[in-house]
Amino acid sequence: MVPMKMNLKVLLPYGIFAEKTGVSRIVAETQAGAFGLLPHRLDCVAALMPGILTYETEAEGEVFVAVDEGVLVKAGPDVLVSVRRALAGADLKQLRNQVEQEFLTLDEHERSLRSVMAKLESGFLRRFASFKHD
Repeated sequence: MVPMKMNLKVLLPYGIFAEKTGVSRIVAETQAGAFGLLPHRLDCVAALMPGILTYETEAEGEVFVAVDEGVLVKAGPDVLVSVRRALAGADLKQLRNQVEQEFLTLDEHERSLRSVMAKLESGFLRRFASFKHD
């Protein structure tokens, strides 16, 4: 009997981050803690927390993917992971450094972008209110 394997697809808002076949196990993190997926596990849906998603294939071995919050859906042998951001690496220390550089820099950029958007919105509302009074 041939052992069953899973198909993993990691989706980002702008495209496909990774598409792997022959995945023997997946470990993901939720608010309730980490949980593992094996090929014969029942179908499920889980809300993912920012953390490390681990999968294993015969060709690549164990691979680590730092993910932002998102959703995991297992339907039969197919596992779809939809997240806002992701970074892959084979070494956890290197991956941690990448996460610090990429995610934290991006978080600072998002904060400044939100500040600019709030100023634009308040300016628009003030101008709109002055039209109403005229």
